[in-house]
Amino acid sequence: MSPSQFAPIPELFLSWENAENAKFEAADLISHDMTQRQICDLELLMNGAFNPLSGFLGEADYTSVVETMRLADGRLWPMPITLDVSKEFAKKIELGQKIALRDQEGVILATMKITDIWTPDKAREAEMVFGADDIAHPSVNYLHNTAGTIYVGGPVTGLQSPVHYDFRARRDTPNELRAFFRKMSWSKVVAFQTRNPLHRAHQELTFRAARESQANLLIHPVVGMTKPGDVDHFTRVRCYEAVLDKYPAATTTMSLLNLAMRMAGPREAVWHGLIRKNHGVTHFIVGRDHAGPGKNSKGEDFYGPYDAQDLFREHQDEMGIEMVPFKHMVYVQERAQYEPNDEIADRNNVTILNISGTELRRRLAEGLDIPDWFSFPEVVKELRRTRPPRSNQGFTVFFTGLSGSGKSTIANAIMVKLMELGGRPVTLLDGDVVRKHLSSELGFSKEHRDINIKRIGYVASEITKNGGIAICAPIAPYTATRRAVREMVESYGAFVEVHIATSLEECERRDRKGLYKLAREGKIKEFTGISDPYEIPVAAELVLQTEAKDVDTCAQSVLLRLENMGLIGR
Repeated sequence: MSPSQFAPIPELFLSWENAENAKFEAADLISHDMTQRQICDLELLMNGAFNPLSGFLGEADYTSVVETMRLADGRLWPMPITLDVSKEFAKKIELGQKIALRDQEGVILATMKITDIWTPDKAREAEMVFGADDIAHPSVNYLHNTAGTIYVGGPVTGLQSPVHYDFRARRDTPNELRAFFRKMSWSKVVAFQTRNPLHRAHQELTFRAARESQANLLIHPVVGMTKPGDVDHFTRVRCYEAVLDKYPAATTTMSLLNLAMRMAGPREAVWHGLIRKNHGVTHFIVGRDHAGPGKNSKGEDFYGPYDAQDLFREHQDEMGIEMVPFKHMVYVQERAQYEPNDEIADRNNVTILNISGTELRRRLAEGLDIPDWFSFPEVVKELRRTRPPRSNQGFTVFFTGLSGSGKSTIANAIMVKLMELGGRPVTLLDGDVVRKHLSSELGFSKEHRDINIKRIGYVASEITKNGGIAICAPIAPYTATRRAVREMVESYGAFVEVHIATSLEECERRDRKGLYKLAREGKIKEFTGISDPYEIPVAAELVLQTEAKDVDTCAQSVLLRLENMGLIGR
């Protein structure tokens, strides 16, 4: 062990006494209320996990990172860590000014001196960092449809860490882990990054990685923001703790990392390596399609299966951390053990078993058996607690279509039919009703319509989380907003988008309120289908043509789809 290997790294915090004084001074500053992702970034900036960064990137560093994976001074850093704000907030600040950075409860976590304010080229950022300007990528979608339009950069002065009330004993700063490794005389440490529960294949993989590297093992799961739809971190950590005793306590430890992942594949792998290097790790397991987001808008993988390993290998000497390639482990039935798939010489004479992530989710959703050779009973028990069979889960049916398309009528029919089936509470969130009770202060601009739809989505996600059925029937004309609602709901249960594809001509013919006539006369501004676009869903779970069909027939089509998805009993 070299003397400096686990020496403390720089943090951005003031001393306790100075921080207490600074909090009083910061109370009078203009404040930025940070998003969840920004809070994750700020925490890792302050505690040194993002060393050598001293704050949110300024324009020169941002441009250099986007174009070359390096800071302006040449140091390797592949991920732009930026503070995005709204145009309205940007108008209130100026260069040289100090602002307070607050969490979502208003607690001041840090101050920042503004050195740069600029409008980024987000399309270029998407192309260079994520490989394509394709909103099928969750971070590209975030970039264009959630992040603020202006970036602000400058050094950060930390006053206090964000408070975590969950799993506090499992959360360690880089310097706390370095001190632990130093105390335990662990000269080599291999880290395993995961955002999924651990199954038997992962255990065998980590055992082999530690053994081949002659290193101790750090299980280092991400509990910040991962991919929308992932198993929540509370369930995952319970799964990790349930199997931790399967590992030798003297050579293995686990710590949680509050990282907001970007799912950036090759760049993300290098980023993860630098973060783990800051935590005192010497070896890092890089997986096949490491931090890949899935399929692009053409149905193809965003990154090649080994692109992340190739880029990490290219930079590992400069990073000072060695890559351990992730080996695809499969179960050989005749030998009752896991083996690397590419090392099975007698594969024609043995039975090779494997369960994909998709197949695991299907088995959980349908309440099917999950064999002991695949996972630990303790893990399966935790997963079943959080993800019961689909027929017992809450879910959301989200109708979308033009005004007059028949959304509300069909939604009411479905509500009655589901209440007739019984078993779960059913709530109808009609667009007009929600506007009256939740959004009465909103107008009909695009911004206000988006806010209204997201409020509907939030309520639907809470109903779904608590085992109920939410039926939503807004117009919801914009793809990005519908996607945001889907992501909210799919954290807790199924989201069933039903496009009521009634033609504009038929909607006008049915118009009892005369709204279309007023819109064509210019008396109603920004009216969907006339003066404002309706973006047709391209991947709805069900498309209904309502012309020449009665309401009951349409409702039956929805019920059949719900039954086919396993959401209601046969």
